[in-house]
This record gives sequence, structure tokens and C-alpha cells, in this order.
Amino acid sequence: DMQCTDVFHFCACRTEVRPRVARPFSVVVAIDFGTTSSGYAFSFTEDPETIHMMRRWEGGDPGVANQKSPTCLLLTPDLRFHSFGFAARDSYHDLDPEEARHWLYFDKFKMKIHSTSDLTMETELESVSGRRVPAIEVFAHALRFFREHVLKEVKDQSSSVLEGNEVRWVITVPAVWRQPAKQFMREAAYLAGLVTPDSPDQLLIALEPEAASLYCRKLHLHQVIDLSQRPIINGLDVEGSHPFDSSFRQAREQLRRARHSRTFLVESGTGELWSEMQTGDRYIVADCGGGTVDLTVHQIEQPQGTLKELYKASGGPYGAVGVDLAFEAMLCQIFGADFIESFKAKRPAAWVDLTIAFEARKRTAAPGRANSLNISLPFSFIDFYKRHRGQSVETALRKSNMNFIKWSSQGMLRLSAEAMNQLFQPTINNIIKHVENLMQKEEVKDVRFLFLVGGFAESPMLQRAAQNALGRNCRIIIPHDVGLTILKGAVLFGLDPTVVRVRRCPLTYGVGVLNRFVEGRHPRDKLLIKDGREWCTDILDRFVSVDQSVALGEVVRRSYTPARMGQRKIIINIYCSDTDDITYITDPGVRKCGAITLDLLESGAVAASAGDNDKGSAIERREIRTTMQFGDTEIKVTAVDVATGQLVRASIDFLSN
Repeated sequence: DMQCTDVFHFCACRTEVRPRVARPFSVVVAIDFGTTSSGYAFSFTEDPETIHMMRRWEGGDPGVANQKSPTCLLLTPDLRFHSFGFAARDSYHDLDPEEARHWLYFDKFKMKIHSTSDLTMETELESVSGRRVPAIEVFAHALRFFREHVLKEVKDQSSSVLEGNEVRWVITVPAVWRQPAKQFMREAAYLAGLVTPDSPDQLLIALEPEAASLYCRKLHLHQVIDLSQRPIINGLDVEGSHPFDSSFRQAREQLRRARHSRTFLVESGTGELWSEMQTGDRYIVADCGGGTVDLTVHQIEQPQGTLKELYKASGGPYGAVGVDLAFEAMLCQIFGADFIESFKAKRPAAWVDLTIAFEARKRTAAPGRANSLNISLPFSFIDFYKRHRGQSVETALRKSNMNFIKWSSQGMLRLSAEAMNQLFQPTINNIIKHVENLMQKEEVKDVRFLFLVGGFAESPMLQRAAQNALGRNCRIIIPHDVGLTILKGAVLFGLDPTVVRVRRCPLTYGVGVLNRFVEGRHPRDKLLIKDGREWCTDILDRFVSVDQSVALGEVVRRSYTPARMGQRKIIINIYCSDTDDITYITDPGVRKCGAITLDLLESGAVAASAGDNDKGSAIERREIRTTMQFGDTEIKVTAVDVATGQLVRASIDFLSN
């Protein structure tokens, strides 16, 4: 393993006046669990300026210099963990085709969590060969693998003995993920043994673009590519202009050198890029990953240097995987969807090989590239097709009338530049459209800086499209080590999670309550008569509204009273909505999304025996004051019994809906 000391320094142009938090942890470990690739980094709290990147792992793609490892998992036929990353890919490839059908190989499985609308602990994932297992177990296997790797490496680097409770773990998720998905990640981490459920503060869920933002604002100008520094003649771009291409070559070279170094130095303060920003220090971070694209708008608050979110997180499933899916759709068009399906089922390992071959080519695609890209088809594909269809792959290509895909005598699919363009176009258009929509919002209108981060931001196809579409009204900046931006930012977040001071609510949250019935204002079908009084049911009591600013320590308080003597639990259903113009929990667009449980038994809040009638009245009016926090990356709840001052065990659950 090469140990050059290409250590990165950040200048301290502005010192941040914020007290250092007393830290009970001795090391912070961040896991960037990505759709296509994953990795980890860590930092010791007594030397927080140094971020250690993960070791380069065994195995690797020819042509893909990457410090992260592919997010792939291989389980044995009896569902035991076998391998993760390159090792999983290679082992799966080496299995006998008959045998491979019984093994379980998973890749890009994180997207399933994004796309499932009713995620629970029982949600299942399908392996390439079609067998299904609970998703939570797949995630736990992967996290357990990271845990072992990380702890071994941290121990190698540290002189003192590490206790389990000295590690603070940070796991990154897309900002557009809803609460259930974040809770799912947390449950997977509990299952994997990263932390125990009774010390939840040892695990932070970090939002990917937020982490990227923390890292970006520390950047030094020589650590970024500024897409706007390119020659313009008469206001027109010089297509394929040399300086632009050579700056890319330089950037790639720097990227290559940086990859050999595994230690990054982060100095305190914010980088000089910011001292250039006259526009009130506001900027957009577009995190373009494998699965999702996530947009966040931040403002740096002076003098503390904290961050404030200006608009709720937006984005969607427009990551680089879209290009892979387009390639698969193209294969279906040429060879027939039924053939591709049965090839996947019967020759799963060969199918994975084909997707890997495409992936490597996808990374080399660049605008203005004239020559075609060759993708070798696995022999078993050619053979299987001939037996299945009674005609050759070559004939199928000829008949498909796709003139920009040819067959080469070496057994290759030749994709012309035009074909590659068509595969990228829909995904890239989605990203650009999303950024343009965001830039039209009132709160975002005059933001002049756009950071492109995440693995997909390395693609010259995306860079050129972004510059052409958006370069007129903002500066587009790409950190050199763009695929690792989130990982490093997540470590910074773990060292000080209070740095993001204000966030925006992604949804309106509230509960259903009874109000006094008002004739003429409330509809008759909501009328409930109880103890001779007229009540209106199903009124939404709002906790927070969509896109409302919520600061870190800000709380929402409500009091709840048990409905009857000796009640053991109070369960309060939580409802949410994408819009705020709602009155009742039955309105269209309102859905039940979770529940708060107050455990009265634990805290002795239940009456000892119903026989003590004289005391009964005091107990019946027992008030449980509940406090909710919406300013963090996850929604938190605590409760106290007002009469006794005792804490009541309170939990909030979004997964068992």
C-alpha cells in the first residue's frame, strides 16, 4: 500500500468563533453507503484536522481508480455472509453457472429503500438470481462488514485501546430520503452491532449533500475545477476548446495523485473560495450519486460559520444508475425483454459481468468524443442467444435497425458516440431540469455558486451539460476528489453535528385532535357528541409546516393525558403531507406516517390500584408533556410526567405503518 504524503491543507482565512464541543468519543467513523460504491473514513478527536481515508481494497476494476468499493454483497445458499465489494463480485464471477443460481448476489440495493413507499422491517430485496431476503438483513451484513474493517484499521492507527463506546459512527443517506428510510438505516446499524439501541447518540445519520457542503466550504481554490474558467469567443463557447480539455486532463492527473494519499488535513476556518463570494455566502450543492440526485441550498452564517438551509431538500432518483438502466432497456429492445430476463435468471454471473463492462465504458464517455466505445459481450451471452433464438447476435443487431450500434468481429458491441449520448441524455436532462427549477424558487433566485459533487459529477458528459445549461447564471465548481467529498464531509459532521444550525422541513407533520364544534365552520360529518358536548374530529394539529425553518434546539411541545385509569400506553398517530393547505387529517394528500408511543408503565405513571378512589382524580388528569425536535437530521421525541417530574419512555416509529 503506497504511503505518499500528498496531504491536503485548507487555509484558515476566517477563524470560526464557535466553542469546541466537549467530545466523549475518541474517534469518529463515517460510512458513505452509496448506491454504486461505498467507503469509510475516520478521524481521531484529538487530531480532528486529519481525516484518514480507507485502505485501498483488494481487487479493483481495471480503468477505475477508486478508493471506494462497489456496493455489492454475496451470500451463500444458506444465507450466510460470504463477501462484500470487489471480492463479492469476483467470487460470484468465479462460481459455476449452475451453482451461482443458488447464491445470492445483491448490487445497487440501496435504491430499493428510496423507491419503496411503505418501507418496513419486513421489506424484501431480490438477489440477481431471484431469491428474496429481508432488506434489513442485507443492509446489516454490509454494515457489519464495514464495522470489522474499520475497527481493525482504527486499532492499527491508534496507540490506545478502543472501547466500543468511544466510537461515534456516522452513516450517510440522501437528503431526499423520508423519515422511514433514515430509521431503516438506524435499525440496520443496531442489527449490525455498530451501536446498541440504548445509546442512540453514538450513531448519527448524516445527509449526503449536507456533508458535501461542509467539505466544500473548506476548499482551497487549487482543489477545485471551475468550469466557468474556459475561453468564450463572442459570447459563445468554443466547442472542444483546448484549454477546457487540458484543464480536465490536469484535474484527472491531480485526482490520480490524490488517490495515492490516504490522509487529508482540514484546517479550521473556511476556505478562500468563500472570501470571494460576495453573494451573501449562499450556494447550491448538487450531489449527483449513483442512485439519487440531491440538491441542498446553504448559507454560511457569520461570524460563527454555521450553516443555514434556505430551501427544503429536493431531488430524486436521477443518479448514474439511470444510464445503466437505459443500456439495459436498449439490450431489451435489440434482443427482446423476455430473453434478457431469462438470461439474467439462468446466467446471473455473466449478466453482472456485462453490467460491469458497461460501467467501465460509461466512465470514459465524454462529449465531443468521435470514436465508438466497445463493450465485450460474455461468450455465454452469445451462445445462450443462439440456442434460445436460433439466430446469431449479429443478425439480431442487424434486424433491430439501431444504426448507431454495430457488431465487431471481435465479439464486441460497438456503441457510437451518438448511442452513448442517447443513453446519458434522459438522466442528465432530469438533473439539469431539477437544478433549473430550484433556481427559480424565490429563496434561491440569486445564488451564484453551484457545487457538483458525488461520483456522477466526475462524468464529463454531465459537466459539459451543466456548464452549457447553467453556466450563464452561476459558477459551477467541482472539487477534485469529487467522489470522496461526502465521505470527508461526513467525518466533519461527526466531529461537530451542530454546524448545520437551521434546516427546512421537508413535510408538514401533525396529529389529529378534537376541537369544539362550530356550526357553519365545521362539516356535519365531523361532529362527535361526547359527554353532552359537541366536538369536531380529525382536525390537524400542526407540529411543523413544509419548508418551515427549524433551528437545532427548537422544540414543539404538546401535553397528552391518558384516556382511562390504569392505561399502560398512549399511542399518538402522526400524519404528514407535502402541502400545507390542509385542515383535516382526512384531506387528500395527508397520510399516516408514524406513531409516538408513551410508555406509562415504565415511569410508574400508572395508578397502583384502581381501588384508591380518593387519589383517582389526580391520576386521571395526569399530564404527559411531550417534546419533539424537527431541526435535526432525524425527528426526535422525549416526554416527562408533569406530576412527578419523571421521564416517560417515549419513542417515535415510522417503520411499522
